[in-house]
Amino acid sequence: MTSLEVVQQRLRNQHLASAWLKQPVEIVQWLGAVQAQDYAGAKWALGLRLPDVADDEVERAFTDGTILRTHVMRPTWHFVASADIRWLLALTAPRVHAVNGHMYRKCELDPQTLRRSLRVMAKALQGGRQLTRDELRAVLSKAGIAADDNLRMAYVVMHAELEGLVCSGARQGKQFTYALLEERAPQAKTLERDEALCELILRYFASRGPATCQDFVWWSGLTMADAKRGVEAAQSQLEQTVFNGQTNWFAEAAPIASDSAQAAYLLPNYDEYGIAYRDRSAMFDAERGSQLIFNHLIVINGRLAGTWKRTLKKHEVVIETNTFVPLTKVEDRAVAAAVRQYGVFLGLPALYNR
Repeated sequence: MTSLEVVQQRLRNQHLASAWLKQPVEIVQWLGAVQAQDYAGAKWALGLRLPDVADDEVERAFTDGTILRTHVMRPTWHFVASADIRWLLALTAPRVHAVNGHMYRKCELDPQTLRRSLRVMAKALQGGRQLTRDELRAVLSKAGIAADDNLRMAYVVMHAELEGLVCSGARQGKQFTYALLEERAPQAKTLERDEALCELILRYFASRGPATCQDFVWWSGLTMADAKRGVEAAQSQLEQTVFNGQTNWFAEAAPIASDSAQAAYLLPNYDEYGIAYRDRSAMFDAERGSQLIFNHLIVINGRLAGTWKRTLKKHEVVIETNTFVPLTKVEDRAVAAAVRQYGVFLGLPALYNR
């Protein structure tokens, strides 16, 4: 399989070059989880894959709790579907706890302190209450648990998320809140570990394939042994190909439109098209893109073509682009279309500043 074939398939499987899902929760479930420490960028990551869905609709799904934002898989926030949050946490949280162990010790968060913190937060949030981090900080301090240090507080709350006690509530203005997971997602399903592993393997390779087991390990935070066991269990539902001398797995996909690879995409920072792979050579040359992968990226023909940034004003959004080489007229028109798409998502006129 060539680089072009790989990126074409990934564009389609990630719903960038195709769109048959309609709701934010559907794309989150399809992808399994969507990295979301930049909240505005993560909302656009969903909107980019749902052409008829605007920013306020994604916000409403978050407010209603059909999609949640929590720490899962790696020590960072992800959007997950409320129905999936429990089995994803059960599968991946032990690994994140292990990664966090050094920071727990550095912040003097011994097991007894963490257990007390869970009890205090559970009592404070029961009955449907949703509290901001500062409000939780005050509750913990009142109970005699030091929470003034921002880093320590961050790991106290992350521990509660990983333990399945709390998850995101609705926002209060621009502030995020926390709610009890059992009240926010009462219908969340549980799975046996092997069943959960197989489910995550299938979602990953269906939505991001062709990809390797090493890619899955990087994305999921699980072990190579887990990846191999999951692929073996799901192998009858997967296909394989070879790229760069490595076995890549994917699920059967529909043909890609002939002009889909010529489209341009304004990817938010941490977008799954770039972040979900350990080997990103199909998308960019290492010397050009390795330092840019966490930025807002311009992708043309499935390949990294430059970066972009936005300036939000009262009545418009201004998009400035920085491409590696001058664009052709066809490429420039494609980028202009992507800029307009972003403006539609925000509900604002979009000015393309080349």
